[in-house]
Amino acid sequence: MKNNKMQSYWKKNLTYLVILLLVWFTVSYGFGILLAPYLDTFHLGGFKLGFWFAQQGSIYVFVIIIFVYVWLMNRLDKNYDVDEK
Repeated sequence: MKNNKMQSYWKKNLTYLVILLLVWFTVSYGFGILLAPYLDTFHLGGFKLGFWFAQQGSIYVFVIIIFVYVWLMNRLDKNYDVDEK
């Protein structure tokens, strides 16, 4: 029973990791490189949007992803009763 519970826990953890890394990849590679020519038609703070995503946006998204991951893992730990008490 405990082994099954831990497998479920790690499967959920890996699901979170894959989703969050895909978001980061999409923002940093997709928006910063692949879609940059299209996004450069828009401006954010005086800079072309594609340039902004390549230089700043992916960093901001990465920091947000860290906080989201911490929040998700704290919630997951509580659900599986492995949180720090």
